Parts: sequence; C-alpha cells; structure tokens
Amino acid sequence: MAALLEVQDLKKHFKNKGGTLHAVDGIDFVLDEGKTLGVVGESGCGKTTLGRTVLHLLEPTSGRIFFEGQDITNPSRHELHNMRKKMQIIFQDPFSSLNPRMSVCEAIMEPLILHEKASKADMLAETRRLMDTVGIAARFENSYPHELDGGRRQRIGIARALALKPKFIVCDEPVSALDVSIQAQIINLMLDLQEERGLAYMFVTHDLSVVKYISDDIMVMYLGQMVEKAPADELFSNTCHPYSQALLSAIPVPVYPHETTRVLLSGEITSPVNPKPGCRFMVRCRYATEECNAPQMPEECSPGHFVACCRYKEIKQQHFKEEN
Repeated sequence: MAALLEVQDLKKHFKNKGGTLHAVDGIDFVLDEGKTLGVVGESGCGKTTLGRTVLHLLEPTSGRIFFEGQDITNPSRHELHNMRKKMQIIFQDPFSSLNPRMSVCEAIMEPLILHEKASKADMLAETRRLMDTVGIAARFENSYPHELDGGRRQRIGIARALALKPKFIVCDEPVSALDVSIQAQIINLMLDLQEERGLAYMFVTHDLSVVKYISDDIMVMYLGQMVEKAPADELFSNTCHPYSQALLSAIPVPVYPHETTRVLLSGEITSPVNPKPGCRFMVRCRYATEECNAPQMPEECSPGHFVACCRYKEIKQQHFKEEN
C-alpha cells in the first residue's frame, strides 16, 4: 500500500517573551492510504498543533512534509489552494467552527462555492447528497447551528470536510464535546466513510478507548515529541514507554470487581519553553537515571514499534513484575 503522507523531523516553534516554545519538536511518521493514525497525549502535548502544521494552517518551523510523493513543505499560494481539496480537517468544537449566520445548506455548500466550478443547481444537489451521507435529515436544510444538537453540528463539520472529496482528514478530537451515545454514532459514521471512500485519518484525541477502536497505528506524544508509536493492538499489549504505561493505566475498566494497577505520576511538567536536551518526561519518571539526560532517539523495539526511551527494556521487565 502506497504512503499517502510522510512527515520528516517536523518542528513548530513559537517565539514568546520567555524564549522559544517547542510545540512540535522533531516528529516523524508515515500514513498509508485508507489508514488511521491515532495521536494521543495529555493537553498541551502538541497533538492539535501537529495536525494543523501538516495542513499548513500553521507554517512549520523546519522539517519536511510529503503528500502523494510530492514535497509540500513550502507550497505556493496556488499549490496550497489545490491541496485544500485533498487535505481537510474536522474541528473539535462543532459550534464555534460553524458560522452562526449560515444555514446547514449554506455551510456545507461553502467549500463547493470556493473550489468547484459548477452551477448553483449542481452544488445544491451535491450538498443534499452530503447531508444524506452524514445522516442530516432534509428538514434541517434551512436550520442554523444554534437550533441543532452537538451531534448534528458535528455531522455538518464532517460533511464540509467531505465536500471536496479529500484523501486525508485531520480529526481534531471530533467527539470530545459530544455525549457518549452520540460519540459512538459519529465514530461509526467516520469508519463507514473511510471504508467507502478510502480516506486516511489523523485522529487526534485524549480518549484512549476511542483511539484503540478507530486507529491502525497509535503515536503517543509528550511535550511536542513522540515517545512511542506502534500498531494499536501492539501498543496496548506491549507498552514500553513509562508515559504510555501511565496513560493506559488510567483507562476506566467497566467491570466490577476488577483491580487495576494505576501508575501515578508525580513532579512538575517540564516547560516546553527552551527545553533542555534529554528526556522531557524524566522529571516525572520513577525509572529516570543520569543516562536520561542524553537525547532520546526513537528505537525500533519490535517490527513497527518505536520507543524513545534508553531504559525501556528494564522498565518493561519491572512493569511486568509489578502487574504479576
């Protein structure tokens, strides 16, 4: 299967009064056609910034981005306009991402007006097809965002993302603002659309239960860096990085009685402003030693499984003893 998107040593830094904030700091990954990369981590780790930088909603500080084999790191205005047809985003908040003065029909039709040279009748017909595809009833065609619930608003966001028939969509926590029952509906809709249209997703979330269900591969981020990346089942069954272990231990288990070993983190989070070389998780890691002060380069511990930790073998053995 051909690689659709390839990111090499991508960085996004922001200047502020205190120095340089390293929001995304040296990310590498490859995403194939029709596959889903889940990106997880706590708030502020750079997940959303990574997605927006890949789409050029934010311009990268350094690194390279390839899409369909073409270098799109520094696209011209014309190239960027054409890229928008193939690369889209579904935003986290379905209310604030919609224009309150646009009806459902107008909101979905807007990308077609900006990019497609078609008659109004053809665009209206396509808009209605998109509404039917994402499950918005025809009676809501002239409704406004404030008149709809969160699930229907997010369906509008999905329809807008699909309007130009993209190949890649960044899903920026698309279900975090929804009720659990509505979350399941939206996730299943996205999976159906992926199968029908061969879409590739970058699924940004903090919900590990959701990311396991929808993802082919999962990348764990901490303070702008990748600490672990592996196929979804492999990450859950063979967790290597201590931060990933802490995240997985926090997943609620809906079975009673069921004892779980929680990994509780202590210590202050390292500042992403002018960070020192070495492991950024070190100050919160109970396994940290002097060798953790050196830069942590991702190492392939098993096929397709990468971990950025120099002590992962000892940590894995210790973690196994504690669980058993």
